[in-house]
Amino acid sequence: MKPLVSIITPLYNSEAFIEATINSILSQTYTNWELLLIDDCSTDNTIEITQDFISQNPKIKLLKNKTNSGAAISRNKGITEAKGHFVAFLDADDLWAPNKLEVQVNFMQTNNCDVSFSSYQQMDEEGNPLNKLVKALPKLSYNKYLKTNYIGNLTGMYNVNTLGKITSPNLRKRQDWLLWLSAIKKSGKPALGIQESLAFYRVRANSISSNKMEMLKFNYLVYKKGLGFSTIKSLFYMCVFIWEQFFVKSKLIVSINKK
Repeated sequence: MKPLVSIITPLYNSEAFIEATINSILSQTYTNWELLLIDDCSTDNTIEITQDFISQNPKIKLLKNKTNSGAAISRNKGITEAKGHFVAFLDADDLWAPNKLEVQVNFMQTNNCDVSFSSYQQMDEEGNPLNKLVKALPKLSYNKYLKTNYIGNLTGMYNVNTLGKITSPNLRKRQDWLLWLSAIKKSGKPALGIQESLAFYRVRANSISSNKMEMLKFNYLVYKKGLGFSTIKSLFYMCVFIWEQFFVKSKLIVSINKK
């Protein structure tokens, strides 16, 4: 039997996008999955929309936070409840290609891989393609990954059977980066990147990536609070981050028309 994949999706006021996100999971060619939706006290129609799917599909489960707690707490609740051989993540406004799980599970089994990720495409808030591809590095070591976040969380997957359950620290932003750092460190092997584009990331006007100063602040906290580096070491890595992010990683974002 094919291994079970646990998909973790935090929800907060996601009524505009969650239907398309769930449908992209239902369209997967790989069918042995469970979807854990974790609602963080939504005040819109998110719950009502998800209940329609839950009533029709027993593989979809809804968990609820008692208080608004943030994405890290929500993801960790889902990870705790997960029963899968593999854990994957899909935020409530992003989408997967139909073959995403099939390609990635086969890749991980074939390559004896603990952590994998893939290339992905960008789209705007309305779901229109931006004709940009974010290419995955073929191999990503822990030291390379310390320099900047190379893993699109919507593409990442890790092997629970070999690593155990890896959870996120409770930081407001960039907790996914720390989760993948922990997974790669525990593995002792590089994460492997799938070159095929397997997901679609929604670029939103209020996202942290659209605000460069906010991004720098939260990335500093990754080093200072998340990894426990000293102030001097954190500032050093921030200089490394700026170089890596804007002069190295930026070259991995290419026009689809040029690939």
